[in-house]
Amino acid sequence: MGKDYYKILGIERNASADEIKKAYKKLAIKYHPDRQGDKSEAEKKQAEDKFKEAAEAYSVLSDSEKRQRYDQFGEEGVNGAGGFGGFGGGGFSMEDIFSQFGDIFEGMGFGGFGGGRSRSRGPRQYRGDDLRVKVRLTLEEINTGVTKKFKVKKDVQCHECHGSGCHGNSRPETCPQCHGSGYVITAQRTMFGVMQQQSPCPQCHGEGTVIKDKCPCCHGTGVEKGEEVVEVRIPAGVQEGMVVTASGKGNAGPRGGVSGDIQVIITEEPHKDFVRQDQNIVYNLLLTMTQAMMGASIEIPTLDGKARITIKPGTQPGTCLRLREKGLPAVQGYGYGRGDLIVNVSVYIPENPSKDVRKALEGIAEDKTMKPATDSIKEQIFRAFKRYF
Repeated sequence: MGKDYYKILGIERNASADEIKKAYKKLAIKYHPDRQGDKSEAEKKQAEDKFKEAAEAYSVLSDSEKRQRYDQFGEEGVNGAGGFGGFGGGGFSMEDIFSQFGDIFEGMGFGGFGGGRSRSRGPRQYRGDDLRVKVRLTLEEINTGVTKKFKVKKDVQCHECHGSGCHGNSRPETCPQCHGSGYVITAQRTMFGVMQQQSPCPQCHGEGTVIKDKCPCCHGTGVEKGEEVVEVRIPAGVQEGMVVTASGKGNAGPRGGVSGDIQVIITEEPHKDFVRQDQNIVYNLLLTMTQAMMGASIEIPTLDGKARITIKPGTQPGTCLRLREKGLPAVQGYGYGRGDLIVNVSVYIPENPSKDVRKALEGIAEDKTMKPATDSIKEQIFRAFKRYF
């Protein structure tokens, strides 16, 4: 299900970090906008889509944590649209690609920012850091999905300059060295001719502008320490270790840049009645000897309330009863439907029966109905148990 990032880059699933980077570099050069020349608009659009797709794959596979989540849960494990940390649900823009992976193109003539033409992204835009929080959920919350609120200490936009980094009514000025491009081009003569290389401007550090009159509150960064109450929707069916991403809720980006994300790590609270097994939940039902022998109507808990089940006369320990679709839902985009509630039957054997009970048992101990009808009864019980798991 979803995109196969390994297939997109043309690599094996056990590829090393160096192999991943080489594969991406090859595709990025092939589909770079400056390499499309006189092709038709349709062909250029197709190349741009391939360019973005390769960047998306590289963004996941080059990050060890994202790669681990992708290998475990597929695309939904890193897709912000599905609630999990990835690309904020909207994919990569060309500016995102050049901003994050511009180093891939350095020293190749066309640079990595449109070759200095009108499509150049211009001044650098910073992105705020991501934050991480842990949330502990009950099975009931996992069953329905839940909205959680967190008070988070983080970088927020400066209240004085509103993120500009400038004091009063002053404004950033165009960098005199790179003239606002954020990059400078240097030429070096080699035996193969003159080679051009594009690198971040040393004066403005790739921003394209310089601030001469800095805000005294944030010292020109555009951010200050603060806190914010963040609301995050946790989808139903999540599992221990999954990461839910709140896009744009992390640290504010310096100088009016893009805010980072908050990654919410899921942990599960042990339940007093149930044990989780993926989408199924298991309830251990302890019967008395009388209930197991004579049969009974028993009320048991479920995640939605109560349910009544029928215990047939002669029910054996180890018997498993299945209540269809009374388990947990599949997390959106990862599996289908609901799991089941499995009732694992045990029978309580009194440890210290009274004299009257002992006398009654001794009186019926030799009755033929008190003995197994066949020696294979244990194997039958085991097979019945195994069938459910």
